[in-house]
Amino acid sequence: MRPKKIPESTIKRLSIYLRELKSLSNEQIKFVSSQELSERLGFSAAQIRKDLSYFGQFGRVGVGYSVEELKDIIEGLLGVNRKAWKVAIVGAGKLGSALASYSGFSNRGFAIEACFDNDPKKVGTFLGSVKVENSDKIPTVLRKKEIKIGMIAVPKDYAQKVAQELLKGGVKSILNFAPVKISIGKSVHVRDVDLSTELEGLAFYLSRE
Repeated sequence: MRPKKIPESTIKRLSIYLRELKSLSNEQIKFVSSQELSERLGFSAAQIRKDLSYFGQFGRVGVGYSVEELKDIIEGLLGVNRKAWKVAIVGAGKLGSALASYSGFSNRGFAIEACFDNDPKKVGTFLGSVKVENSDKIPTVLRKKEIKIGMIAVPKDYAQKVAQELLKGGVKSILNFAPVKISIGKSVHVRDVDLSTELEGLAFYLSRE
């Protein structure tokens, strides 16, 4: 029997569900229904039930989902119930610096363990507690620290080369903030985050009001 293909949109919503479940847990709420989650998150109750059904049957009729149980399940599905995932950032400019100093990563199970740049003025400085290394050390440092996730925060002309260096270092997942598509092969998962495209999407809706 072939495994179900999980839609990318469902995986993204799991993170949103987890964040809300943590909030409910902090409020000491024990059970929550799909309708209550719908009202809090803006997704339909049917969509929430469909997303969760990809992974099994959860909840009880008339009671809803156990907040702690569902939180633990989704943490396991996302792989954030283990020790923190090590992350490397390439690019110590304004965006890279902002990413390195964002406290939300550690709260969600990710630890910035390395940062790289090819600017001699930035190499040797610190972003938080992480020392900026020269970009030519990417493969060596990543393998030594066993880092599997990389963030690309460099100008678009350098993004492809950086991706290749991350691949040499054993990275398996890349979050790409450069406004360009990178070609890296099927062995590495790539997520593109083009901030200007996201803003243009918002402008589209505003222009139609």
